[in-house]
Amino acid sequence: MLSLGAIGLTQKSFGSPAVMAPLQAQPNRALRIAHLTDIHISDQKEALLGLERCLSDVQNLQDKPDVIFIGGDTIEDGLYKSKSMVKRQWDAWRSIVQDCNELPLQYCLGNHDIWGLYNPAKSASYGKNYAMEMMHIDSVYHSFDMGGWHFIVLDSTQKKKNGLWYTAKLDEAQMDWLKCDLANVPAHVPIMVMSHIPILCANVFMDDMDVKFGKFSIPGSWMHTDVQEIIHLFGQYPNVKVCISGHIHMADAVQYNGISFYCNGAVCGDWWRSNLYKGTHAGFAVLDLFDDGSHKHQYITYE
Repeated sequence: MLSLGAIGLTQKSFGSPAVMAPLQAQPNRALRIAHLTDIHISDQKEALLGLERCLSDVQNLQDKPDVIFIGGDTIEDGLYKSKSMVKRQWDAWRSIVQDCNELPLQYCLGNHDIWGLYNPAKSASYGKNYAMEMMHIDSVYHSFDMGGWHFIVLDSTQKKKNGLWYTAKLDEAQMDWLKCDLANVPAHVPIMVMSHIPILCANVFMDDMDVKFGKFSIPGSWMHTDVQEIIHLFGQYPNVKVCISGHIHMADAVQYNGISFYCNGAVCGDWWRSNLYKGTHAGFAVLDLFDDGSHKHQYITYE
């Protein structure tokens, strides 16, 4: 039974009849997304069984997601491994996905998905190209529309000046593309942004960073070094509502300038060594997106 406050009854003086305020229509859910990030799959038993359990939990939710967003660092590591070792990791991923998943996937590139630290001309697949091939994507940054929302997938990982991986930022071409993409989205269409490395987060202060001479020193690989430029750009578009990321293996939520920034932990926890990493349990996020641009977020843990 609805309370008086729920239906908006007001009472005039001298005992006049109650006046009913109009009920506001509730927003309709447009999409339910499961965000799985930092899976770090390998051919080790703990990782294989852990991913199977996670995918089972996702698909057995009472309210099943429409799609899974894979947030990067899908494989254990490609930076320091030979191509044959990287291939084994991707083979393990594809085998489990084929056997244990029925939902569509959307991919984001993570730093550990990249093959190799250098870029020799001997192989066209070196660097990000091999990961793109394994993920079946044509570009490491792209956008698409689904459920009345616009989704932007960014590539956070750029080479340092010495040619090695990596600094967290957008390169010039990607920044130009992002500006054009945002400008072409109608103002009434809400936007979600997915990056592997957080654009903005709080949990970097909880990791093992240095404090020297009374100053925090946050590595440029932990959070976007171009955070101010990106947030200034987003500030021109009030329909940018949500940004999701991973990378840090810790879960947090930051609300800034009308945008919700969620860093959504890690499927692997402490790289499959433990279910717990610095206070965050292994898990995944579920986001409900509504047609009025609002959303709900929850982080779901599993054993």
